[in-house]
Amino acid sequence: QVQLVESGGGLVQAGGSLRLSCAASGSIFSINDMAWYRQAPGKQRELVAIINRGGSTHYADFVKGRFTISRDNAKNTVYLHMNSLKPEDTAVYYCNGNVQHLPNQNTNLYWGQGTQVTVSS
Repeated sequence: QVQLVESGGGLVQAGGSLRLSCAASGSIFSINDMAWYRQAPGKQRELVAIINRGGSTHYADFVKGRFTISRDNAKNTVYLHMNSLKPEDTAVYYCNGNVQHLPNQNTNLYWGQGTQVTVSS
């Protein structure tokens, strides 16, 4: 079994910054893609950013130039650096990871429990 635990959420004023962390632990041989999603009240969960094991990234248009995703493979951890935050960034932020438990096995997708980010105007 694998657990992903997010941290770093909180309340921040518009224009401020936060750094989210998501640490994976458990039965892990390797983690392929890791991603951050968010879900605002009454809305569907949406992709924010994704990073593969080699460090290639993809961002949703609404965060390009403001958010940066990074990872530390040795620590099985993914980060989301959020700058120039806007009230519309308010949401619960979730991380996920495609985990390989053993060599040459398929991956399984795991999600964290989410961390609240609230941006006040």
